[in-house]
Amino acid sequence: MRLQHALICGALIASGCHAAPKAQLECKDSACATLPVAKSIVLTASDGVKVYGSFYEAYKPKALILLFHQAGSSKDEYATIAPRLVAAGYSALAIDQRAGGGLYGTNETAKTFGREVPFREAMPDLQAALDWGRRQKLPIILWGSSYSAALVFPLAAEHPDGIVAVLSFSPGEYFDGDPPVAPAAAKLHIPVLIASGTSRDETDEADPIFAALPKSAANVRLVPEHGVHGSSTLVAAKNPQGADANFAVVLGFLNRGVPAK
Repeated sequence: MRLQHALICGALIASGCHAAPKAQLECKDSACATLPVAKSIVLTASDGVKVYGSFYEAYKPKALILLFHQAGSSKDEYATIAPRLVAAGYSALAIDQRAGGGLYGTNETAKTFGREVPFREAMPDLQAALDWGRRQKLPIILWGSSYSAALVFPLAAEHPDGIVAVLSFSPGEYFDGDPPVAPAAAKLHIPVLIASGTSRDETDEADPIFAALPKSAANVRLVPEHGVHGSSTLVAAKNPQGADANFAVVLGFLNRGVPAK
């Protein structure tokens, strides 16, 4: 299916603030200069771990989007995505989780934490972001990528207050021996977008989770013509043929699915 090309550019990150990798800076329009730079913040998880983040603030935001990265990655997975969300009227917080790495840039939380951990052990980092988000007094949208695309379902199911939508990019039942993801998805009565790459393995992982959701016309299942794993499907450097079309679907979902304040 052909989708309308999204004509929203990313923002350059000014020196002195959290900097995105040069390869990820895609802005070619002077309008980007009006967007805010990322502000560095540090949260404290319930177990005392310091969680590093970048906050992108919109003018009179419709909602706050909490952005969680994939395995081996960092908050810089969203260096080109978050400014486009700001341009659409959403503030965004991207965090470094303790389960991560240098796929897009240094993961400050994982570097400081100093050891590898199972994916599930990153849940306190997501919870710290949610706790911070609630203090901003805005509707909250959870957004996950790969393993965090799975974690957002139990997070929303167990702590639903203030959460108005979920976006999940390449989720699956990734947590051997832990409670499955699909039963948590079944508890959500908010709009949910589930996206996956084009491989059969990805769709087979994501389809049962989507099927578990309560039936709603507001839910969106995105299997794009051109897609890659996780939120990278929206990054032109990773998915040059499909990033803009996929982003158009995301913006359509957000603009339909978020209730007015």
